[in-house]
Amino acid sequence: MASGSDAMALKRIDHVRMFVGNARQSAYFYRNAFGFEVVAYAGLETGVRHEAAYVLRQGHITFVLASPLRPDHPDSSRLIQHGDGVQSIALEVADVGAAFEAAVARGARPATPPTKLEDDHGVYEFAEIHAYGDTTHAFVDRSKYQGVFAPGFQPMDPDRYSPRTFHPVGLAAIDHIVANVEEGRMGDWVDYYSKIMGFSLLASFDDKDISTEYSALMSKVVADGRGRIKFPINEPAHGRRRSQIEEFLEYYGGPGVQHIALATGDIISSVRAMAANDVSFLKVPPAYYEMLPDRVGTIREDLHELAELGILVDRDEEGYLLQIFTKPVEDRPTLFFEIIQRRGAKSFGKGNFKALFEAIEREQERRGTL
Repeated sequence: MASGSDAMALKRIDHVRMFVGNARQSAYFYRNAFGFEVVAYAGLETGVRHEAAYVLRQGHITFVLASPLRPDHPDSSRLIQHGDGVQSIALEVADVGAAFEAAVARGARPATPPTKLEDDHGVYEFAEIHAYGDTTHAFVDRSKYQGVFAPGFQPMDPDRYSPRTFHPVGLAAIDHIVANVEEGRMGDWVDYYSKIMGFSLLASFDDKDISTEYSALMSKVVADGRGRIKFPINEPAHGRRRSQIEEFLEYYGGPGVQHIALATGDIISSVRAMAANDVSFLKVPPAYYEMLPDRVGTIREDLHELAELGILVDRDEEGYLLQIFTKPVEDRPTLFFEIIQRRGAKSFGKGNFKALFEAIEREQERRGTL
């Protein structure tokens, strides 16, 4: 019997769409700080009248940054409520209609019915369903489309962003995307992904795993059958002070994507390049590295180099991983990014939780939101 994800034929994360206040400036930031190439544009010059959008790529990662061109854009209110943030996580499927019908039949709330867009490069098909908050999942089929991204988009004019000055930092793929939801709703969304998309529970962490002196949270990780699409879901737990999840929910104005984990094959080189581009990372105390050899054993990387950059290490029964987290990438303490390199490990850095969340709390204390 085929699993739900097999029936829907989910392949991978096709792209992440972010709705932002100024797409051109945001594209400049992700290009120059994170090393993305700006490959396509849609807007007034391409016949799109309601919004401007830029497509950015690095490795197998695709971001779409979109902004309204008029105040009556149907999503303009998102910017007041959320600030810049992730609007949609698009999943590549073999059959958009079948995936959408299966999802709705299992209880998903429809957002956009199956829609075909066509131009000289072929047919691009998509549909959308609602997920947590006002985040959506798009089902996308681009197998019959040969253009740069989708109808309405054109290759980037070198006058806007010259490919000669594009400098990738070695980011290769999306490892996982993390959601923050309200207290008491984590289980509901685990059930949603299980029922609607056939995902299974990959890992579970309670407030004993993820807690500090002041705050705590709980997390469960759901994944498709092949483990290519992984969505950790966090909710706050009771603590002496306000947790990072509660801070996010307040400043984002509800549930949404907290962070996107981007995989690299050489985290030291990637982090060095990003730091040189003025990306700000969370740092842990030097004592973390004094205890690291006893906790994780032998690793290939130089410990002093990891300590210099602030890279964390954790081990599971299948290997180890290296990870580091940026500070929020906007003034609201909401969206941030994780850079991760896996050397066999399939886990999510449980051994780093305490040090990481204490580092986040130090930032909260500086903001006066702890």
